[in-house]
Amino acid sequence: MNASMLSYILFSWLLLSVQAEYCGVREIIRYTQRLLDDSSRGHELACFVDGTKHLMENSTSPSPVITRLYLTFQALLDRSLCKRLAHGDQCQYEAKGNVKEFLEKILTTYQEMDKFNA
Repeated sequence: MNASMLSYILFSWLLLSVQAEYCGVREIIRYTQRLLDDSSRGHELACFVDGTKHLMENSTSPSPVITRLYLTFQALLDRSLCKRLAHGDQCQYEAKGNVKEFLEKILTTYQEMDKFNA
């Protein structure tokens, strides 16, 4: 088993072992900040799932960080975790923005939640 597979298994285990209100705030901030270094209400979890899936599908070789973000958001949505952001199973917004704006929206949303929890 290689290191990449081991970290994926550990990350998956972490997601499965969380409590019902766990939002993965710090991990999502860290992953999003890494993506921004490289490259308000209404930003529901379903939109984050759709957006990160779109980033994965429209890239010739998606970043492992984007994949981890997508898997995190999808797990939170599937298990009805993070009730603050789970406003339905489908994104209600049609507006399109650029990748940097999308990642900044994720980052600011989760940073606000982190401040609230501190």
